[in-house]
Amino acid sequence: MSSYNLNTSIAYLKGIGPSRADLLKKELRIRTIGDLLNFFPNRYIDRTSFYKINQLQQNSAEIQIVGKVTSLKTIQQKRGSRLVATFVDETGSIELVWFRAIKWIKESIKMNTPYVIFGKTNYYNRSFSMPHPEMELVSDYKKNLRTAMQPVYPSTEMLTNKGVSNRVIQKMMQSLFEEIDTRFLETLSDEIIYKYNLISKSEALFNIHFPKSQELLTSAQYRLKFEELFFIQLQLIRRKLIRKSKIKGYTFEKVGDYFNIFYKNKLPFELTNAQKRVVKEIRKDLASNAQMNRLLQGDVGSGKTIVALLSILIALDNGYQATLMAPTEILATQHFNSIKELLCDMNIKIELLTGSVKTKARRIIHENLENGELHILIGTHALIEDKVKFKNLGLAIIDEQHRFGVEQRSKLWLKNELPPHVLVMTATPIPRTLAMSVYGDLDISIIDELPPGRKEIATAHRYDSNRLSVFKFMKDEIAKGRQVYVVYPLIKESEKMDYKDLMDGYESISREFPLPKYQVSIVHGKMKPSDKEFEMNRFLKGETQIMVATTVIEVGVNIPNASVMIIESAERFGLSQLHQLRGRVGRGADQSYCILMTSYKLSSDAKTRLKTMVETSDGFKIADVDLKLRGPGNLMGKQQSGVLNLKIADVVNDGEILSQARAMAFEILQKDPSLASPKNKNIRVAYQKLSAESNIWSNIS
Repeated sequence: MSSYNLNTSIAYLKGIGPSRADLLKKELRIRTIGDLLNFFPNRYIDRTSFYKINQLQQNSAEIQIVGKVTSLKTIQQKRGSRLVATFVDETGSIELVWFRAIKWIKESIKMNTPYVIFGKTNYYNRSFSMPHPEMELVSDYKKNLRTAMQPVYPSTEMLTNKGVSNRVIQKMMQSLFEEIDTRFLETLSDEIIYKYNLISKSEALFNIHFPKSQELLTSAQYRLKFEELFFIQLQLIRRKLIRKSKIKGYTFEKVGDYFNIFYKNKLPFELTNAQKRVVKEIRKDLASNAQMNRLLQGDVGSGKTIVALLSILIALDNGYQATLMAPTEILATQHFNSIKELLCDMNIKIELLTGSVKTKARRIIHENLENGELHILIGTHALIEDKVKFKNLGLAIIDEQHRFGVEQRSKLWLKNELPPHVLVMTATPIPRTLAMSVYGDLDISIIDELPPGRKEIATAHRYDSNRLSVFKFMKDEIAKGRQVYVVYPLIKESEKMDYKDLMDGYESISREFPLPKYQVSIVHGKMKPSDKEFEMNRFLKGETQIMVATTVIEVGVNIPNASVMIIESAERFGLSQLHQLRGRVGRGADQSYCILMTSYKLSSDAKTRLKTMVETSDGFKIADVDLKLRGPGNLMGKQQSGVLNLKIADVVNDGEILSQARAMAFEILQKDPSLASPKNKNIRVAYQKLSAESNIWSNIS
């Protein structure tokens, strides 16, 4: 074996050198030989077949031909020049054409010498040509460490411009496998390899870069995906087990008067079975002496707030304070108002803390919080300021948690000697595979049924040309005493255009629905908060029948009488946003409707989004489609997407492998929590190395 190891800089590999190493580090984050080894191809080209020139077809497939260059000429053009070669085999001839690097190509081509050429052909004037072909002398082709399945590696514009082509990366890989001993340390136990019929680590790495056959490529991909997901799950589950055994939380031993009086006398409706199940799971967590860290998922309107309130009452029964943090002032205020109303006459002190609370009122809240007079504090980011000190915070609830960064959440934890119990809520359903990857260290509860009597919202897609019939439908609904939302997109980059759309829409609705018969409200981001509040309240009280708004109402006020949601330019919204907007109606007993308005020009993704909305109102199905369309990074937002920088696995398509890997990780850790058993030695060594290298895991929650 050579003196290389996996931590050696790639600059020392043959054909790379310092400047190329620097470029690879900047563009692809490849610093070491280990990084290069784990830089996997994203597709493969099958080079098993050779074509004769007389067999060429007019299609866009990439093909290879064996032949010789018989002539070369440079042709001047309006801009620069092109190099044209005649390439022949025994059945005919085609032209090879270059527009760049002409001088170098002209000097390096050997005339009348057998070459393998590879590329896409063009057909023009009844003859074929191949622009910028890959060329290799047949003598070199036979010598190379190559396979019929040719890897294509991810690249960037800068790499291409600097001459680091796919071919160059293949050559680097070849040097790597030639120069270092390719017997790589096994990272999985014999038990796992046998159970899942996996090929060895060395075999997998060789066949991912130089697959000997389709079958071996499939085995290599499966082995490497399983391993990547297995170690992620091992880290997440191990953290969860350590946290449960080491991070002590407050033990809420009793369920007392606050909870019981509210449950028996004040609960406005019978809980659904799903809500009862989730309350039980939370009660069990709170009674154990480990800190609760639970994610509560439930669709819009599934009743998460009541579950949160019941959890808060258990904290109060045990003499602790509770807090609820929401991402926006509107949402925090809504939580405050609805919880305050539910708890009236119960001698519980509850306050709202947001950016707009005046200094004097703020000072009183701070004092009462510290001396323990204040039981529940609801608010926005203002809750995590250093000045906010609790006497004894026992439970922290975070709503729509994907809107808060890791650092912001951790600030709440540090306000006590012991960390409070944590309940994280989201109305954005997270697909199971993503939840396992991103929140694998949290316990997950799901409210998967809506309260009884809720009717499904009827959803339709209409084109702009159907606008008159949509207006008629609005008038019919208003005549029944209902209210209507009309929502316009707001995309920051084109705010001017959006603002114009909104104002045009407002004007055309005002013409179609004139005063004094109809009253129309308008709400958008450029208004003063007090004006926004005024318009929202008019709509809430039923003084206006139509609310024209931008997406500021996406998470917002609960208006049971609003039964129609019209979404303009629906093709410009993401799926989860459309689903959230639709959830603004359907709050009352009446049948509700959602109408998606679009132009005729729709991308295929937009068509899929609209079709999904019309066909289902199941948030989890919608989240699955959204995940397939947008990919995990975009779905989770910046704060969590770091966790999904996977090298080969794909949480969208590898759900089955993920489930197997998670089950295996769980099984191993239950039998051998510290991985001390001799049979788990390979896993322990690889795990320690990974944990030292990647600290992302300790930041997830």
